[in-house]
Amino acid sequence: MHQMEQDDLKYIWHPFTQMKDWQEGTPLVIASGNGVMLKDIHGKEYLDGVSSLWTNVHGHRSKPIDQAIKRQLVKIAHSTMLGLSNEPAIELAKKLVEITPPNLQKVFYSDNGSTAMEVALKMAYQYWQQVDNRKHKDKRTFVTITEAYHGDTIGSVSLGGMALFHEIFKPLLFDTLKVPSPFCYRCPLKLKQPDCKTACLDKLEDVLNHKAGQLAAVVMEPLVQGAAGMIVHPKGYLSEVRRLCTKYNVLLVLDEVATGFGRTGAMFACQQENVEPDLMALAKGITGGYLPLAVTMTSEKIFKAFLGKPEEHKTFYHGHTYTGNQLACSAALANLELFSEKNILEKLKPKILLLSKQLEKFKGLDHVGDVRQCGLMVGIELVRNKNTQESYEEKERIGHKVILAAREQGVIIRPLGDVIVLMPPLVVNNKQLEKLVAVTFEAIKQVTG
Repeated sequence: MHQMEQDDLKYIWHPFTQMKDWQEGTPLVIASGNGVMLKDIHGKEYLDGVSSLWTNVHGHRSKPIDQAIKRQLVKIAHSTMLGLSNEPAIELAKKLVEITPPNLQKVFYSDNGSTAMEVALKMAYQYWQQVDNRKHKDKRTFVTITEAYHGDTIGSVSLGGMALFHEIFKPLLFDTLKVPSPFCYRCPLKLKQPDCKTACLDKLEDVLNHKAGQLAAVVMEPLVQGAAGMIVHPKGYLSEVRRLCTKYNVLLVLDEVATGFGRTGAMFACQQENVEPDLMALAKGITGGYLPLAVTMTSEKIFKAFLGKPEEHKTFYHGHTYTGNQLACSAALANLELFSEKNILEKLKPKILLLSKQLEKFKGLDHVGDVRQCGLMVGIELVRNKNTQESYEEKERIGHKVILAAREQGVIIRPLGDVIVLMPPLVVNNKQLEKLVAVTFEAIKQVTG
């Protein structure tokens, strides 16, 4: 075993990893990357089939992003935004306001998706405590969707709904009101489309109708619930949620951490249905997969509720050490410039169609229950029994075995339980896309028999 592999086993505690299991294997240690390919310390290459956890956009070692960071590095790497500002952060904020929904006019920087959602929930809560001379101070509760995932800090966990990850922390969390996920393959209401007429929206309206005076916001991932297993929402669901929030005077918070920056085929998922959220969290692809950075965007209306004399204590008392970091903001600016210079979104359309055609063959496999796609976001759900939708037992670790089989063939993918996730960098070419799909198909066939 290579010394690096030994040292990993000796010193590192990995995220979302049962370390007993990890220590029984040999770690895959990445040494370098180029384009959509990764290379390990032994020189073997792998296709990065999940964009390094849904972050990479233009490939590894993208020259324009590399150069942007180098240009900034000779000036300064970081200075605080508490009492100061900096050029890249200002330029990026202006650009983000230009490309996001028109009502979003203010940018608050943080470090990652979890913190961006913490900021959003605290802003939404404090807004109602301060607006209209505290007439709405009882609006303190959040409505969330079952199986949602919004990060791993305590506030974002409270907004989430994934028992597997977070059940143990329940005593630490605040209560939310949960409504059924529009998960058509495993409908929580035991209904079928289109006969259901999106009955899950009726459940949401019922909560809003009876509790509006107590509700601060509805919080959701637009179009796709990522960590829940790439649950793709039916068309029109998001726009209806927006309509209901407006009708009942409840804020809408959208978590675009996974869906933003082209993943669904639009720059932001909410733009697919012309939805304007009151607050929106962005992270992951914001720097093209280079550096940690996140933002929470909000409207002028919400921003104005925080204005006042210092002694009125309307200030938003929240911040992070590396807020608005210059290197990260420079990478983000270069990332956004590449979107326009390379016409990335337009070039995605034929790739999305090709991927859709390639995925058709999975439906013929005996143990593929559902294939879900939104843009370049894909979830392939594996089941023991296709007719009854019976799942495999957790101890069988079918999803994990599939990704190991794919790894042997030079493709890196990750499972969400027994849902195999494909989410390549946006610059993936047709040949690479076909390899990603072909290797995944063969790995599933091999493992499920």
